[in-house]
Amino acid sequence: MDNSIKPIVKWVGGKRQIIYEIKKYIPNPDEYSTYYEPFVGGGAVLFDIKPKKSVINDINEELINLYKVVKEKPDQLIETLKQHKNQEEYYYTIRELDRDKERYESLTDLERAARIHFLNKTCFNGMFRVNSSGEFNVPFGRYKNPDIINKKTIKAVSKFLNKRHVKIKNCDFEEAVKGIRKEAFVYFDPPYDPISDSSSFTGYDKSGFDREQQKRLKKLCDKLNKRGVRFLLSNSSTNFIRDLYKDYKIEPVMAKRAINSKADKRGEVEEVLVRNYD
Repeated sequence: MDNSIKPIVKWVGGKRQIIYEIKKYIPNPDEYSTYYEPFVGGGAVLFDIKPKKSVINDINEELINLYKVVKEKPDQLIETLKQHKNQEEYYYTIRELDRDKERYESLTDLERAARIHFLNKTCFNGMFRVNSSGEFNVPFGRYKNPDIINKKTIKAVSKFLNKRHVKIKNCDFEEAVKGIRKEAFVYFDPPYDPISDSSSFTGYDKSGFDREQQKRLKKLCDKLNKRGVRFLLSNSSTNFIRDLYKDYKIEPVMAKRAINSKADKRGEVEEVLVRNYD
């Protein structure tokens, strides 16, 4: 399979640099029927293991729209991206489009996908962050030559999404695994429990992801466990998470986190991998 199959977008909490740790615990593709990823984000794990059949989901509507357009209209997306420019004034004009709801809703799926891809490639630190109104609010990144068009990756990912039977959903994480069968395998990579009050990052989606949501996810894991469905989950190594999942196997892993608004908070941090199987 093509090595060009890799994340299209840079995503907060992306798993590319600890993928080798995660892969230690993911069953062999022949040992499960369908791979589920209810918080797909940038898709680093999906694109690395390349399962034969999968169901991916994210609550972030813009991200999922981008995946659908990449799958269905890769050439048109590439042509549309050629119209975008790496200029600060232009960047803010494109970023502000979601402030005018009526105008924004008149954009086609293709235009919206190109917009979010362009913003991700040219915004500061490749963050995806929205405010409480769901408006993109990351400043301009000032990069000299960002790969706005990303042609090779878009084409490779489009081919993969079509050939490998990838079903794309945009719903709540519980809804994403409805109808799951015992032979399936689930990888959960939710927004992390913050390691400190100042590190809280809940800007993936306007609804956020607090500790009540973390508890709801744990209950879902318990349901899957009772049904004999194997799951692997990533999260931060906080006392809250370790206590929440104390009935399962917990493996600590060290991860370098480059995406942080405060430079002194970047560096190696301990995360955990939680699983319900040997």
